[in-house]
Amino acid sequence: MEQVPLEHILLLSAALFSLGILAVITKRHAVLVLMGIELVFNAANLNLVAFSRYDASLMQGQMFALFVIVVAAAEAAVALAIVLRVYQYFRTANINEVVSKVNR
Repeated sequence: MEQVPLEHILLLSAALFSLGILAVITKRHAVLVLMGIELVFNAANLNLVAFSRYDASLMQGQMFALFVIVVAAAEAAVALAIVLRVYQYFRTANINEVVSKVNR
């Protein structure tokens, strides 16, 4: 079976990273911003696993990717809990509206 070239994996990772950053910068709904952050984490994980696959001595990349996945899951759970509380208090998940209500 042929291996996918490293350049293709890195291009996919760069695309995921770019989409994640674009979502974080342009979206105003808190859940969509969290999804953008998760895309950035997954792009980093893809890089770690790709470099680990193409260099057998770098098994640490896969272990670090597993650690990042666990931390990202915990971050997502805490962030969603915070978003739910903010929504209950302000009745909106729009970041701009929440900031404007806090600044009043």
